[in-house]
Amino acid sequence: MGWVTEVATVEAEPQQHTVLISAGHSSTDPGAVAQGHTEAEIVTEFRDLVSQALADQGIRHLTDGPAGRNWPLGEAVELAAEADIAVEFHCDAASPRASGTWTLSHASDFPLAGRLCTVTAETLGIRNRGAAPENAGQHHRLAFVSDGGGIIHELYFLTSPVDLAAYQQHRAALAERVAGVIAEAARRA
Repeated sequence: MGWVTEVATVEAEPQQHTVLISAGHSSTDPGAVAQGHTEAEIVTEFRDLVSQALADQGIRHLTDGPAGRNWPLGEAVELAAEADIAVEFHCDAASPRASGTWTLSHASDFPLAGRLCTVTAETLGIRNRGAAPENAGQHHRLAFVSDGGGIIHELYFLTSPVDLAAYQQHRAALAERVAGVIAEAARRA
């Protein structure tokens, strides 16, 4: 398993909930491909940045693979089902004009999902499309949500040159802010 155990000593409330962060798709499934990038490469890198930020904040957490690697969805779903908080990162794809961030989850996760959308939209300067149920739009019964009880966080539209440029410029800050939201939720009783 990918437990991250190297955590900094942080003066904060103790962690109350188990955490999993996951990168969508896998080494064998690239997901969306646009503008010379694959979704899998981007979200694996982002997961690793968030993992480091969580460790720096003293949050013990699980990942769906070691740094730079991404296990298949089935393994991520099993891990998500065991975690109190599970967030999987993705990039959306549509027309080059489509922009924004959103999440897919059960209604009970909308408060955390909404906070993830807010910090992402603010950091990247893109539209906040908000927290949505797993069957929103073209989606239907997503294993990470249905079977794992997790949140799918569509960070931005990979097909949007504006979104991609904002992500590339602000990814480190975004990872810090997303980790902060997850850390706060992990410490909340």
